[in-house]
Amino acid sequence: QVQFVESGGGVVRPGGSLTLSCTVSRIIFNIYTVGWYRQAPGKQRELVGLIYSGSGTKYGEFVKGRFTISRDNGKNTVALQMNSLKPEDTAVYYCNADYKGTAYWGKGILVTVSS
Repeated sequence: QVQFVESGGGVVRPGGSLTLSCTVSRIIFNIYTVGWYRQAPGKQRELVGLIYSGSGTKYGEFVKGRFTISRDNGKNTVALQMNSLKPEDTAVYYCNADYKGTAYWGKGILVTVSS
């Protein structure tokens, strides 16, 4: 059974920064595309950022250079550095691992951006 350990969420003021981290076990991590999605109340889940096995990246349009995703295959970890956070970034953030359409999800971690 694939296991996720997500950390780094919490409450931050607008303009602040947070780093989310996700460690995934029981998969061959380096062949998976891994990343983060988010879901705000009343909204659909959307892509935040993902990083391919070859280290290429893709971000949601709303990111606009504020977030950086990275991976450490030696530690089975994907991290999301989030800067210049806005209240509209408030959501539950989910870690995802995908290999050719077989996807696994973490339980999610709450990020709240509020003054």
